[in-house]
Amino acid sequence: MAARRTRTTLILAPWIFTLGFFVVWEFVVRAFGISSFVLPAPTLIADSIYQYQSQLLHHSFHTAWMTLAGFGLAVVFGLLLGMALGASRIVHAGTYPLLVGFNAIPKVAVVPILVIWFGVGWLPPVLTAFLISFFPIVVNVATGLATIEPETEDVLRALGASKRDIIVKVGIPRAMPYFFGSLKVAITLAYVGSVIAEYNASNVGVGNLMARASADFNVPLLWAALIALAVLGVIMYAATALVEKRMTGWAQRSQFAAQ
Repeated sequence: MAARRTRTTLILAPWIFTLGFFVVWEFVVRAFGISSFVLPAPTLIADSIYQYQSQLLHHSFHTAWMTLAGFGLAVVFGLLLGMALGASRIVHAGTYPLLVGFNAIPKVAVVPILVIWFGVGWLPPVLTAFLISFFPIVVNVATGLATIEPETEDVLRALGASKRDIIVKVGIPRAMPYFFGSLKVAITLAYVGSVIAEYNASNVGVGNLMARASADFNVPLLWAALIALAVLGVIMYAATALVEKRMTGWAQRSQFAAQ
């Protein structure tokens, strides 16, 4: 009975906390008489969502697929490069400074270059989502492979295991929790990248809708677009967490993780 009550509480908690957040938001706006131009109330944003629902759905669909395309590229590239960095000290020493330096470049500064190369369209958002989200995957996969216990390596080598066997049979399974942890970070970053590029280099997408709403001083629609982005991000994060639980549930042994 206690376990069922805890499970029910965990299911209801996100909805209760989210509803409470919007109730407090509504109360603060009305109590302090904040202008809708500065901070619209949730009820006004909900009215804007209903009014512009077709536009929001259309642009959200484009943002979702461009983000997923960039995220997919980041997963493939990040996994392969992370395995290379984790398996080879030479590759790690030679490549890591380049990766850190590239990641330090604000991606908004890269968007104009992508526009020069590929023009305005769907490709700059996809590439920006990729560029901004692959780094956490590379770092976490490399960390998972590089932190194999020396004692484990010694035992496996004594049993005749090759370096490839150690990486495939021990390193990759060990890196999986790190990998899925990085995916939950990378998917939210991918949305940031695609929206940045849509704002400056696309005719579709939520970023483009936000740019037009900002130009028209339509603040409720601007916030409605932000809510749409938040919903997309939560959906993709939840999907990633579900896959993580199915594939790496064995790694969550702590009582704190289970509660």
